[in-house]
This record gives sequence, C-alpha cells and structure tokens, in this order.
Amino acid sequence: MTATAVKLEKSLAQKALSAQASLLGEVTKRLAQKNSENGKVSVSKMDKTQHVFYQLAWLTAQQRVAENFIEYAWNDAKGTSDLEKKMAFSFAGETITNIRSELAARPAEYELTYAEIFSKLFNDEINGYVESAAKIENYTEITDKIVDLGHFGAYGLSEDHENFRQIFKDFAENVVVPQAEHVHRHDDLIPMEIINGLKDMGCFGLCIPEKFGGIQPDDRPDNISMLVVTEELSRGSLGAAGSLITRPEIMAKALLKGGTEEQKNKWLPQLAAGEKMAGIMVTEPNYGSDVAGISVTAKEVEGGFVINGVKTWCTFAGYANLLLILCRTESDPSLKHRGLSILLAEKPSFTGHEFNFKQEGGGVIQGKAIATIGYRGMHSYEVSFEDYFVPKENLLGGDAGRGKGFYYQMEGFAGGRIQTAARANGVMQAALEAALRYAQERKVFSKPIYDYTLTKFKIAKMAMITQATRQYTNYVATLLDDHKGQMEATLVKLYASKIAEWVTREAMQIHGGMGYAEEYPVSRYFVDARVFSIFEGAEEVMALRVVAKDLLDQALSA
Repeated sequence: MTATAVKLEKSLAQKALSAQASLLGEVTKRLAQKNSENGKVSVSKMDKTQHVFYQLAWLTAQQRVAENFIEYAWNDAKGTSDLEKKMAFSFAGETITNIRSELAARPAEYELTYAEIFSKLFNDEINGYVESAAKIENYTEITDKIVDLGHFGAYGLSEDHENFRQIFKDFAENVVVPQAEHVHRHDDLIPMEIINGLKDMGCFGLCIPEKFGGIQPDDRPDNISMLVVTEELSRGSLGAAGSLITRPEIMAKALLKGGTEEQKNKWLPQLAAGEKMAGIMVTEPNYGSDVAGISVTAKEVEGGFVINGVKTWCTFAGYANLLLILCRTESDPSLKHRGLSILLAEKPSFTGHEFNFKQEGGGVIQGKAIATIGYRGMHSYEVSFEDYFVPKENLLGGDAGRGKGFYYQMEGFAGGRIQTAARANGVMQAALEAALRYAQERKVFSKPIYDYTLTKFKIAKMAMITQATRQYTNYVATLLDDHKGQMEATLVKLYASKIAEWVTREAMQIHGGMGYAEEYPVSRYFVDARVFSIFEGAEEVMALRVVAKDLLDQALSA
C-alpha cells in the first residue's frame, strides 16, 4: 500500500470517528439537560432509564478506545507498521457500525431524530469507509501478517518499559505458567516460589516511591510499569500471579493519599519488601459497590478501636497479614460515606481455605474461602470480626482521617481498576496466543483450521481488540501519572472487562471440544475472564454511577 493510501485511511477513519464523537457529545448534552435538577445531575432521574446510561458509558468507551487506536497506529515513535494501521482502520470501522446501530435502534431514547443520525453517521462518505474497513480480506491480511511477523503488534513502550516487560514475561513463562494449571485445577494457594520470586524482583514496590523502599521514582508516578508487569503476570495466570500486586497497590495508594508520615514510613517499606502481604476489605454481604451503605463498625475504645461485622470477597485474606478495612467509625447514619474510616489491622498468615485467630484480649477474626469457578490461587474469603482490636495509630490519617476513608479508598480503587484492565489484557493475550497456536496445529477436513477464512477473521478481531484495549489502558496510565483520569480508569476497566469475555470465548471456540476440556488452559482463561466485570466494581455500577454520571456532569459544566 502506498504512503498516500495509508494517509487516506487514517483521514477517513478520523473523519468518521470525529462525526460520531460530535453526535455522541450532543447525545450526552441533551441527556444531561433532561436528567438534571437545579443545575446538577439527578441520579434518581437517570435510574428511570438505566439502559440508556449504561449504553452511553459503553458507547463512549468504544469510541475513545477506537480514537486512541488510530493515534497509536500512526505514531512512528511507537514502532508501528502496516499491521497496526490495518488493525486500527478496521477496528474503527467496527466501532462506527456498533455505535450508529445502537443509536438508530432507539433514537428518541437518546434524544435524537432519525434525520440527525442518518445525516451525520449514514452519509455516503462514512458508509463507504465502513464498507472498506469491514472487508473480510482485511482480516485475512491482518492474521497472515501476524504470522509472518511473529507478533500481534508493537507494544509501543519506551526502551526501559520494554526491558521491564521482557523480564516479567520470562518470569511468567518460566515460573508461573508451569504451575498455573495445577493451582487452578486443585484450587491451591499460590506457590511460594512465585511469591518469593516476585519479592526478590521488587514487584510489590512497583507503586511505592523509592524513598519508601519501592521502585517508583520519587518525583512522579509510573503506572506504565505497574501495567506491563500486571499484564505479563496475568498472561501466565490471573489467580496465581497477575493479581498479586493489586492489593498492595490499592493499599499503598490509600496510604500515600491519606496516611500520616509515621504510617507511610512504617507500612510502605514493609509492603514494598513483601514483608507485609495486603488484604483489602471493603465489600459486605449486603453492600457491594454501594460503599456508602457499609455497616461493619469500628467502635472507639481505650487505645484504639474494636471491629464488628462481616466482610466478603476479601481476596488473599487468609495469607495476608495486613488488612485495609473500610468501616463505620461514626455512629450517625445520616453521614453515610462521610462516616467511614480506614483501619489497618494485623493478623498472622494462614495457608488453608479457612482461618481463625483469637487475640490475647479476646477479639476474633475468622474467614472461609468462597468456592469460585475461576480466579483461583489467591482465594476470596468471607471474614467475620468480633471485637477485633486495632490500635489507634492504625487509623489511616490519624484523627484527621476519621470520616475520610471513602475518599482514601477511591484513590486506591482508581489504580485497582486500571490494573484490572491490564489483567484483562494479559488474559486476552494468553487466549489469543493459544487460539493461534491451536488453529495452526488442528486439522479439520484435511487442512489446518487456520487456513479457513472464518478462523482468520476471529483471530484478527481478537488481535485488534487486545491491542486496542492495551493501548488505551496505557494511555489512561499517562493520565493517572498526571493525577488525572479517574473516570477514564473506570471506563477502561468497564471496556476491557466486558470485551475480555468475548475474546476468551472465541479462543475457546477455536479449540472446539478441547476448549471445553481442562486439558487446555484456554478453559481457564474463559472462566478467569468472567470475574473482571464483577470485581473492582460491578460493570453496571461502574457504567451508571461513575462513567455515565461523570459524562453528564462534564456536559452540564461545559
């Protein structure tokens, strides 16, 4: 393809995406005006048409991922070639097809008319672009190029970050992968070889500044390092490696946001060294993403607090020996989320599926692992507290931190959500590699299934999605490095989590009957991918309460 033709493809894609972005912006503005009171967005009004706002978040996510993919593919500094440009060109075409079809299906609900939709998104120029982008031959060429080049597209990282990625890729392949299936099938705890290996590599200090014993520069955050490590470890195993650094990352960011200097100097070096393994306790049996409803109490007593109540879905709570507990320290129920604080509680490490520990003063903490279909290795527990004592110096932020636990927790969750996107990218990459490998080996009707155009179409689409999602995740990391992008971190978590199910499903389908058997790891990728849309914030809540509301807030203030 000539240089002129390549430039034309970029121009066509950008022009079509720009027209679509303009219409989505108008939709957001009109919905914001309709669902506001006294100049502020009304959640109660939004709840009357939740599907529209869920879709608004999902459509916006697709739009932004596609726009970023085009910018990445035509950025020579990223090391891209015709492969990435072809992927971005067709991906953007699919995005336009998806979004304009949804808007055209229910225009009135989006405060639009058919005339507006068809004049702006179904004109001859955009129709011609979409048809050109959707040609099956494009997908065949993409898959063949992947095989010829021996990779699925440039990662676009700096030299330092690429070297970092290679180090953890080697660790994942040599240490994690050989043990991943055993951990999954037997629901075992993560092998100490993995935990100790990551300790030695400084993995638990990725998000902790150097002055506190970590490996992050003191003068700036470095979320890209955390993402590339998370993705490579998740490619090896989500439960046995990829999620190990999520909990210390959440705890560290909460400490950096609200901790006293004494607390930072005490806990951050221990987290960085892996001496303290973190557990995060936020969710309760009756309160998941509705954090403001939390009912676990921390009553002040002489010298500290006693905790009572039940937390659930506490991943790694058995082995963890330092717990971040979001609890209600203020008795006034009208305070809602402003009555919450964070306590850091210590306990011994346990390696089984159950644990029970009684303090000298009589306080008790006990937990039992919840049986799950995937995401095995760390185990998620339901944990109960009975007068469990925590010293006052472990109140995050000291006296000034009382009632601010919700805000400290949100700082940690932003990092946790973008890290979930990286975990999804790793699982998608593993599934993609497995699908291509199997397609080249498996013969049906006397030829490899790779030679069939439908197989090539599937592999190309999987590769496009994985690369597009990775690049947007990395872009959001740069926003977080600049202390921005809180909503975008949720948006990419929403997108990556949902799309990972499709990618792993297709990888499983390419394996046919063997995909449903545990003989091949692709079945593990599929069940592991299912958890992404649930943990670190359910997709519905993320879409409605975070992304859509933020989009409407921005539209009202514009």
